[in-house]
Amino acid sequence: MLDVAVSYNRYRFLGHEYLTWLWFVIEKDQDEIRKLEQEPVFLQIGNRIVLVNRHKDTVESITIKGDDAGLEEGILALRKGAVVTELNIAYKTGDQEWRFTVKAESLHIVGLKCPRTGSLESQEDLEGAVLEKVFLYDKVIQLTDNLFKQFITLRVSEDWGKKVVPLMRQWIYS
Repeated sequence: MLDVAVSYNRYRFLGHEYLTWLWFVIEKDQDEIRKLEQEPVFLQIGNRIVLVNRHKDTVESITIKGDDAGLEEGILALRKGAVVTELNIAYKTGDQEWRFTVKAESLHIVGLKCPRTGSLESQEDLEGAVLEKVFLYDKVIQLTDNLFKQFITLRVSEDWGKKVVPLMRQWIYS
């Protein structure tokens, strides 16, 4: 069995590749995302992306933030060898919208903002409100789990090197 620190360092690249793939899929192939859900889903890049570029002994961090921020600088950073370390996502289905950030290092979700729930009319509504919040949180967890499963399945398949990587390179260098 591998030591936790050894495993962490050995497989850290997967989080970076996952977030880069997710950015690519959101921008170029929303149909890939729609396959996962029964109801119509729309994902878009949110208001923050963090990339890190390591060269020899230096570490350069590139943060792109803002609601109308252009992502050209991020694409340029990818061309120079940077990896995505944080990706903010807006997830929409029906009239509901979630916003959250996924961190590559541990694949955990931070800053989750769920759709508004109904207001509490009485104390008896509290249990229903809590269950509704849990349901809304669970939708994001299910989405990210399904996206990661799809990524890993693709990553270990022959299609990764033959189809996906060339398409991602074309996206980065176009």
